[in-house]
Amino acid sequence: MRKIIVQEFITLDGVIQAPGGPEEDQSDDFKYGGWIAPYFTDADDVVDRIMQKWMQSTDILLGKNTFKIWEPFWPKHAEMWTGINDVTKYVMSNSLDHSDWKNSIFIKNIDAVKKLKASEGGDIKVHGSANMAQTLFKHDLVDELCLMTFPIVLGTGKRLFAEGLMPRAFELMESLVTSSGVVFTYYKRVGDVQTGTVGAND
Repeated sequence: MRKIIVQEFITLDGVIQAPGGPEEDQSDDFKYGGWIAPYFTDADDVVDRIMQKWMQSTDILLGKNTFKIWEPFWPKHAEMWTGINDVTKYVMSNSLDHSDWKNSIFIKNIDAVKKLKASEGGDIKVHGSANMAQTLFKHDLVDELCLMTFPIVLGTGKRLFAEGLMPRAFELMESLVTSSGVVFTYYKRVGDVQTGTVGAND
């Protein structure tokens, strides 16, 4: 059984759209592309530690739109992410079925993701891919969350969490804070949501 880890740059109001640059994803007239850039301008040992974990070589699961952004970029910038061209990129899409980017494999639906998760192998990380990430949550396929939360509110854009997700509780395993106020958190799923009344046992 393989773990699926959703790994995202995220704002305080849950937006994950186009963190890296103005032209990354302009769908729905999104005007704030590149919102993480100001937080990576200064040298920071904590950021270095976070990014070493962030960019560890694992197989990757992407939605169609994120794959179309990555496909022309990473083959030409492999020095920025060691191993990105060598790991397997699984792409969930009904319309794409071929790429010249090596080690790209196309799967059609969530049932194929379930089979992939049930197979032998290492962890699988999800980057971006808002719609697909929400689908994974709805089908209870997310084992861990790895988030970098930036101290901004955008008020618009594609969000990681949406209505209709399956309620699940997560346990914090690690957290770090950068000098610019970015909070790195790593959670693992622990089961159902527990409820109660505050102070009921006092």
